[in-house]
Amino acid sequence: MILSYVNIAIKLALGLISLIIVINITGKGNLAPSSAIDAVQNYVLGGIIGGVIYNSSIGILQYLIILLIWICLVLSMRWLKTNSSFFKVAIDGKPVVLISRGKLDTEACRTAGLTAHEVMFKLRSNGIYSIKTVKQAVLEQNGQLIIVQSEEENPRFPLITDGTIQLQALDSIDKTEDWLMEKLKEQDVENISDVFLAEYENGNLNLVKY
Repeated sequence: MILSYVNIAIKLALGLISLIIVINITGKGNLAPSSAIDAVQNYVLGGIIGGVIYNSSIGILQYLIILLIWICLVLSMRWLKTNSSFFKVAIDGKPVVLISRGKLDTEACRTAGLTAHEVMFKLRSNGIYSIKTVKQAVLEQNGQLIIVQSEEENPRFPLITDGTIQLQALDSIDKTEDWLMEKLKEQDVENISDVFLAEYENGNLNLVKY
């Protein structure tokens, strides 16, 4: 009986250690998930620990191997997301524009799995009671609805993230890619890939380069 409890304690400790290792290596995204994959990897670890910890037929060595495989998969996905825009979209998906210039995109709502009632509930939660007052509403990967109202001068989204132009953010300030490239050239930037982050505020483009 005592050996059984010791075995469970060791398995639990290994699970906690593996989670600490992943959090310290990948950052604190696991604690406040910003995308589906952040939440899913936590659920998977919970399933691994819950399914194995009381299973006496799975030894500590087998359990350790399973945890190492989980860690390798999480780190691999993190690396792919960081180094490839294609894999970032494939793993996390991308924001969905639900409302643009006071018009609701019903097809985008269906794609996001939202009913009209749910969309209006999200708007009311933000103190908005009419679609016509919304310049742009974007459903983020974590399910949060970010809203830009018609009277707002500055966008709530960066124009460039991780070397990629955010077209919906450009659209929200009525600017084009050509305008953005001209602004970049004014700051001696030739390639979008050289920009880690670009924010637009009060007519100025603030850059953070790699």
